[in-house]
Amino acid sequence: MSRIQQDLSSSLHRQNPVISNGVSPSMLRRALSGGGKPHIGIVGAGFAGLRCADVLLQHGAKVTILEARNRVGGRLCQGEVNGHLVDLGPNWIHGTDHNPILDLAKETNTLTHTWDGRQSVFDHLGDAVPAQDAAEYTELVWKVIGEAYEYVNEHGAEISPSRSLWDFFKEKSKEIFPDSDPDAESKRDTLTSMAEMWGAFVGSPIQRQSLKFFWLEECIEGENLFVAETYRKVLERVAKPVLAGAEVKFGCNVSGISSIWEGKQAPNVYVDVAGGDSFTFDEVVVTTPLGWLKKNKKAFKPALPNRLSEAINAIGYGCLDKTYITFQSAFWESAEEEEADLTRIPSNEQRKVPNVTATTAPLHQPEPQDASSSKHYPGFTHWTRPFYAKSTNPDCWNQECVNLAALPSSVAHPTLLFYHYGAQSQWISSLLRTEPDWKRILLDFFQPYFSRLPNYSPDSDDCKPTDLLTTGWAGDEFAGHGSYCNFQVGLEKGDEDIEVMRDGMPERGVWLAGEHTAPFVALGTVTGAYWSGQAVALRIAKAHRLECEMME
Repeated sequence: MSRIQQDLSSSLHRQNPVISNGVSPSMLRRALSGGGKPHIGIVGAGFAGLRCADVLLQHGAKVTILEARNRVGGRLCQGEVNGHLVDLGPNWIHGTDHNPILDLAKETNTLTHTWDGRQSVFDHLGDAVPAQDAAEYTELVWKVIGEAYEYVNEHGAEISPSRSLWDFFKEKSKEIFPDSDPDAESKRDTLTSMAEMWGAFVGSPIQRQSLKFFWLEECIEGENLFVAETYRKVLERVAKPVLAGAEVKFGCNVSGISSIWEGKQAPNVYVDVAGGDSFTFDEVVVTTPLGWLKKNKKAFKPALPNRLSEAINAIGYGCLDKTYITFQSAFWESAEEEEADLTRIPSNEQRKVPNVTATTAPLHQPEPQDASSSKHYPGFTHWTRPFYAKSTNPDCWNQECVNLAALPSSVAHPTLLFYHYGAQSQWISSLLRTEPDWKRILLDFFQPYFSRLPNYSPDSDDCKPTDLLTTGWAGDEFAGHGSYCNFQVGLEKGDEDIEVMRDGMPERGVWLAGEHTAPFVALGTVTGAYWSGQAVALRIAKAHRLECEMME
């Protein structure tokens, strides 16, 4: 069993390593002397908080959730673009092997979609890359990704923390295209420019991706499924028992979390919220995003232990956002089928690469069951280093989008979903806060890209956007000004840092949950958030000797 498999098995029922049988002496004394149901406070009603609450309720605990927003779900929520429901947070189910989120999707009859792997690519001049070349370079990108995983597994201990995945790509490009090739420099540049799509997987540039801890990006085996019908029904299913059994207080922006012993073996935990209210609990589970923890460490009293504070600082926090642009009709949808087919990555090549969080080029996809899928324009489009758009994009940020017109007909709509990250997300977030005319500015920004798609005509009404919706997690206080943990250069103890956060502070009655405390194989995913909430709930139930009162 690999280390990542062992972690998946153990962390779902993780025990504090400094206590026997998962129960500290102080926790056991609390359980034996207190009597009655323990009152558990949960900070945050995202997926981790909802799952934690559900499991605790099943074990008979009293649960109160303090949520800063006026709704449940956290970053998992929906919006509308020209009447079409879309996900503002996660779009994917990462891995299908024993994934509880896939089980929930099936239970709720939520439609998912498997892309056929076809992609279109535009070069730095805005010209379409020939389909065969695009397919070959895409295959090379994933070949190097696979080699990076193998290299890290074999040499991880000796890799310098300063080395990045980008460095690895640069080195490999020289091996793939040696100096004896007269076009070596151009080919290397093409390969590395396409590799920059990795930033849209983790919310930070590939130049910041730690090579040493690249293995922490690996996901559950199986397929990566796009949630075509949105996560709405799954969220409703997870939230239903919690809304029925727990007390959920909305508009509670937590400002302080204090553990006070008051002469007792185990502390009470006091949670202060903006406006002056305060709540008292036996235990508190903090499910806020990692970015919130980074900015609010002083909210904890006593101060966080040095090692936990170091761990929170060490793990990176991404900035993955998205923009939906919808049109009167999908004018790009008449691409020639034969040409489009050339851009499919051979399935036998896909399965050589470990599964990773996919946003714009998912791995491990089977051949399409319905050949009609190839009649659509490719599901993914990349615009690499767009030098031709410097007037609106002076930093030449890559652009990547998903063709939502290629979804199953019952949910398809003429919309392009652009993923963006890092500095571009920060810029868009600033626009939302400061520019009343931000929609026009963003349409002008994205025009150089969607105007390269087939059949575009500036005079055609079909080619004129009818609506635009953009997320703003980079500017969202409750999201921690970003989205999803990642692993950046300079990281020295990434796996240990995750475990330290996962352990939390049970001796203080304070626990942490969220995608940043998930099993290694589910970090940064909805599944990881779900599992982390479940694991903490089971640890608390064990500490209080609570028996499950109902079937799941």
